[in-house]
Amino acid sequence: MSERGGEKREEDGPTADHNVGRGLLDTEMGPSSAMAHLYRGEIHRMKLWRERLDRTTNWAVILMAAVLTWAFSQATHPHYVILLGNAAVGLFLCIEARRYRAYDVWRSRVRYLQEHVWAPGLDPESPLRDEKWRAELARDYRHPTLKITFEEALAHRLRRVYLPLFAVLNGAWLLRVTAFSVDPWPASAAVGRIPGVVVIAIVISLFAAATVVAYRPRTWHTRGELLSEELRRDREESYESSGTPTSESSSEDERRI
Repeated sequence: MSERGGEKREEDGPTADHNVGRGLLDTEMGPSSAMAHLYRGEIHRMKLWRERLDRTTNWAVILMAAVLTWAFSQATHPHYVILLGNAAVGLFLCIEARRYRAYDVWRSRVRYLQEHVWAPGLDPESPLRDEKWRAELARDYRHPTLKITFEEALAHRLRRVYLPLFAVLNGAWLLRVTAFSVDPWPASAAVGRIPGVVVIAIVISLFAAATVVAYRPRTWHTRGELLSEELRRDREESYESSGTPTSESSSEDERRI
């Protein structure tokens, strides 16, 4: 009988056991001990990937400082070293964009838990944004996938860090080939047999392309990114215009801080 039952179960395939996970998460949204440990683990993973992002940015800044120091240390040093630094910073940008896609996976889970567990726990009367958030989160744990495209990750890192770095490098290169060169402009921008006009056109085209990628209109798919702001002074003005009383004691406490 047991063998027949085993064969029967193998033919039918695995069945769902509704007792698994019972009591793990409270239906009333109260965070249990397991949920707290889960949230702490996701925070830890997000922190590790955040540190990896910062490490790549540090490499890019150190490289840029070294390139600019060497390029301006002597007049005989070639200007195209700054362009090589531009290419190296672009390589760091691509590496960081790939890391950002992985970082967004863990951060999106943290934001999902904050939106559907901790926020309703702090304010039980607030409505849930997604009634099926448990099934959505379970699906993500079963089949983890990247949530944003490589181009969107590039846009994030360009806006936050790399577009200003490229601007500094290009500005320094322009200063190097104009004020620190004996040849007239634009011949001073030549690299070997490549005319200066062609080099200038390539530099402008690449910087323009990076600017378009960073600031073109798009629908952001990342979760939890600080893409908007709500300043305290704006909220105070909205309260005053709507006639909602503000707490004087809290304002006094903020002034003391």
